Amino acid sequence: MRVIGLMSGTSYDGIEAAAAELDLSGDTVRLRPLGRLSHPYSDELRTQIAAALPPAPTTTEAICVLDTGIGQAFAEAGVRALAELCDGNADLVVSHGQTMHHWVEAGTVRGTLQLGQPAWIAEATGLPVVSDLRSRDVAAGGQGAPLVALFDALLLGGLPGVPAALNLGGIANITVVAPDADPLAFDTGPANALLDAAARHFSGGTEEYDRDGRGAAAGQVNPDLLRRLLDEPYYRLPGPKSTGKELFHLPYLLAALADAPTPDPQDVLATLTRLTAVTVAGACRNHGVTRLVVSGGGARNPTLMRMIADELPGVHLSSSDDLGIASDAKEALAFALLGYLTVHGLPGALPSGTGARHASVLGSITPGRQPLRLPAPVSTAPARLLVVASPVAD
Repeated sequence: MRVIGLMSGTSYDGIEAAAAELDLSGDTVRLRPLGRLSHPYSDELRTQIAAALPPAPTTTEAICVLDTGIGQAFAEAGVRALAELCDGNADLVVSHGQTMHHWVEAGTVRGTLQLGQPAWIAEATGLPVVSDLRSRDVAAGGQGAPLVALFDALLLGGLPGVPAALNLGGIANITVVAPDADPLAFDTGPANALLDAAARHFSGGTEEYDRDGRGAAAGQVNPDLLRRLLDEPYYRLPGPKSTGKELFHLPYLLAALADAPTPDPQDVLATLTRLTAVTVAGACRNHGVTRLVVSGGGARNPTLMRMIADELPGVHLSSSDDLGIASDAKEALAFALLGYLTVHGLPGALPSGTGARHASVLGSITPGRQPLRLPAPVSTAPARLLVVASPVAD
């Protein structure tokens, strides 16, 4: 089956699309990547998203406008992926949508909202669409995140030692795959969320992020600010746990700066980068990680990667590219796999990764132009992911 995965993370800069051919034989999923592309949001849509994100107040009208606008942007990305990555021939689109709110109370997720109306994608591509993949896990008592845990566990299974996958998006999440233990996954805290907020704030909106980590590299860590940031109770919660920009946003950072003034913006960037490195490293040490496989936008930040390496001497750091999965495509490919499992009647969430009472088949299905015909249900869940080498288009 040829599947297109569409993903937009908490940085909300655009949509990552990746396509793959997927085949399940016994307990092994074979995945052949067909390429990836990036489809940026328009400036207007990014501004609308930013204006509606917590802690800002919003309206049902704004949410309706965003649901349509994001859905249309995802539809455009799906059409491009169908033509450019699949030569016009695919079977399924899987859309993560854009997370607008992750409702957490006292460590319990009460709800999660991803916008991007899938009807626009189905209409534009003509293909069936699997969407809203997080809600079912939340209904089963889970965090609804990180949903990449199953993909990570299949990809890392069989590697020596205690491997872990780290994704550095707006929020950092980790999946630990220890031998003779169920995989454990959770959000460690912010990766780029506070860094991006600081870059926009101090540049007056002219910079969206700390490009190549240059600002942080030129600054010095403020120990007082770092201590203040590390006082966040979230870091002391046990996994599974999840968080998002409803916690780690600009007012959160400004409150910390009021308590620990840091006049030089570069010092703020350096401290925020060290915060990510310290919290990631703490999670790795707590679970005896010996190898860390990194993906996501933060993996392109050499200052952040150097700080993580400094915090984890003796831990082997590598990229998911080394395992055949392009770093920028990993999340989109992970959701492509989850949607593939959904249409085959198989669960996509790991209870040990999300804390759910049981594993659930994820998402809702929107038919394409043709009558909806699902594959015959499969009873054997995958235990291994085999990546078949294939050039990845940029």
